[in-house]
Amino acid sequence: MEKSAKLRFDELRQIVEKHLDKYIEVLYPESIYKSMRYSMLAGGKRLRPVMAIETASLFNVPLESVIPSACAIEMLHCQSLIHDDLPCMDNDDFRRGKPSNHKVFGEAIATLAGDALLSFAPKLIINKTPKTVESEIILNVLNEFFIAAGVDGIISGQVVDLESEKKQITDETLNYLYEYKTAKLFKLAVRTGAIIGKASKQELDDLTLFAQYFGHAFQIYDDILDVTSTLEELGKTPGKDLAEQKSTYVSMHGLNDAKKQALFLCDKACDILKIHNINSEILTGIVKNISEGLEKCS
Repeated sequence: MEKSAKLRFDELRQIVEKHLDKYIEVLYPESIYKSMRYSMLAGGKRLRPVMAIETASLFNVPLESVIPSACAIEMLHCQSLIHDDLPCMDNDDFRRGKPSNHKVFGEAIATLAGDALLSFAPKLIINKTPKTVESEIILNVLNEFFIAAGVDGIISGQVVDLESEKKQITDETLNYLYEYKTAKLFKLAVRTGAIIGKASKQELDDLTLFAQYFGHAFQIYDDILDVTSTLEELGKTPGKDLAEQKSTYVSMHGLNDAKKQALFLCDKACDILKIHNINSEILTGIVKNISEGLEKCS
């Protein structure tokens, strides 16, 4: 990522962190709010909210008009991670280099914290988005959020992920898994920014395709890191995919082909930006960060 883009990315990430901290106060009963805040403020790249803000900025949307939706998307992402780590799901003791939510607060509170974030997020969109944003646009953003959050989005991705353990699956099923488990949230991010920016249908379609390519590349890269990184580098338990006999691009096609496919998808994502004159140093830089990381993997 170019220096100017990195500075801007870091600036936006800090803005997101500040608003997440402000939006979730500790009230009674304290345990649930502390659990929500624990995972929500535990770090992370904040890719999805930054992508939403950056996309909106392409259409000259002021920050205050998109920040509630951007933070809501990060809450949805965080909810999925809390539930993913539960013993009944992926059963991971670590997330972002810290003990998983259920290891600190117990399985019951962790489950409820995920539920709380899932219901808190759309309330944020409704109550914190400025009145200058038309009601129809807010409804469209909420519709996108509920699609991504529900059975038409990450839930189905998680189900197929669980059902694919210890099984041989087709490439078609793997692509479905990557699309619904990962790409859907990146699509939500850019589509939210574009919808608030009143993008044309063509602009919305172009950005959606960009997010699709990027989302699939991101998940393959994550799968590669699972077999090439340490706990300190990854922030979660490495080798989990192999231990749980999960179906990934790496397990199905090998490390070298996985790397080639992820790089190919990164190139396709960058091509979308270039062909359609989507001039964003941040979006381009995010993709290049993945490409550079892939080049270092061995």
